[in-house]
Amino acid sequence: MSTCFCCACVSNDELAAVESCGQFAGIKEGGCHVLGCAYLGCGYSMKKISTRIQENEVRCETKTSDDVFVTIKVSVQQEVIKENAYDAIYKLTNPHKQIESYVANVVRGEVPKMKLDDVFTQKEELAKACRLDVEAKMKEFGFFIHNVLVTDIEPAAIVKNAMNEKDANRRLREAAVDKGEAEKTLREKKAEADANAVVKAAQADAEAKYLAGQGIARQRSAIIDGLKASLGAAESEISAERVTELLLITQYFDTLEKMSNGKATTVFLPHAPGGLSDLAEQMRNGMMQGAAGAAPMSAAMTR
Repeated sequence: MSTCFCCACVSNDELAAVESCGQFAGIKEGGCHVLGCAYLGCGYSMKKISTRIQENEVRCETKTSDDVFVTIKVSVQQEVIKENAYDAIYKLTNPHKQIESYVANVVRGEVPKMKLDDVFTQKEELAKACRLDVEAKMKEFGFFIHNVLVTDIEPAAIVKNAMNEKDANRRLREAAVDKGEAEKTLREKKAEADANAVVKAAQADAEAKYLAGQGIARQRSAIIDGLKASLGAAESEISAERVTELLLITQYFDTLEKMSNGKATTVFLPHAPGGLSDLAEQMRNGMMQGAAGAAPMSAAMTR
């Protein structure tokens, strides 16, 4: 009869359950291990399990409270608890399938209580509910749940298209409102600019007329001074009526000169040298009548 020592190598990312003649003998971690003596090297066997964090992708189809079918995609990250390696190896045939069943059970229990919009806004609460349920149950089988994430929510294609169309219409309405507000603002700004332009033009016109009036007043003053000097009389010796008459006659001749320089080739005017005094008298009477009519009106406004 021949006997020999049995050795086994376990990877650093694995745990191994050693069996001797079918009976559990212990858990071995990474490294090379001497299992013992066996007849012809027989009698020892190992069952290995990875200690790495693994991820399960669970897809579950269910219905919301507003009768919309959705497919929920959940990612579960789990790891073997070294102290409970025996449970992880011997209690479950397929841990991944078991986790998938637990997650699907929670999803089908929670999503039908929500509307479609709430499923999107409350996915963190859904992931938390899945983790609390799966973590408590899988701990009995030697697995620790690191995290549970709801990674995708996919409604039926026709519902997704309707939601996209609804959002597109909402954005079009907002764009139309923004465009209307922009056009309204532009019109208001344009009207304000036009009003400012009119005000500026009126101010410029008033200033021009004011300056023109000052120029005319200075011109007339210079004319009066020239007339006095040409007459060779003192200021006190010339009456105001005489000065006004001379000024009106001068302006009359200036008007005739401007008319002669105009585009018209022929202008007929009733004119006689002896009628200048009559013309001056008529103009003087007109100004006096205008001043007499303005006096009562000013007195009435003062009262």
